Amino acid sequence: NRDELQGVIAHEIGHISNRDTLFMTLAGITVGAIIMLADLFLRRGLRFAFGGRRSSSKGGGQAAIIIFVVAVIFAILAPILAQILYFACSRRREYLADASAAQFTRYPEGLASALEKIAFTSAPTLEINRAVAPMFTVNPLSPAANVSSVFSTHPPAQDRIRVLRGM
Repeated sequence: NRDELQGVIAHEIGHISNRDTLFMTLAGITVGAIIMLADLFLRRGLRFAFGGRRSSSKGGGQAAIIIFVVAVIFAILAPILAQILYFACSRRREYLADASAAQFTRYPEGLASALEKIAFTSAPTLEINRAVAPMFTVNPLSPAANVSSVFSTHPPAQDRIRVLRGM
């Protein structure tokens, strides 16, 4: 209906007015930089541990192994943690866009009702690529709209509806 349509459009305008595209672009660049630094650190650690100049003093091999282990741990954990941080930012921006929509329309029930219809209808599921999942109003990759995960781009629809109805 008209109120639901106004709520959804106000949500999208909220993303524009909050400069979410700029924010998430910078967050994506930061994630990419962390991944590149982790890869560089791993390559340098490998070169130092196995391919660099050998030290004739005692303990040189132990230091190289320690640096190698630290490099591998950093190379594995840094991209994962950066990606989790990116998704957490994305979920927070959805709440902010919902709040902006409620402020613009002065009727949060319209967006809450629209989210119910979008999230809980049994429409045929399309093949969705993970790269375009953030462009949807609700998370299209979760089998149920109320499933929460640290790797999801959207907060659970039930939580969003609860917050909107509490306004």
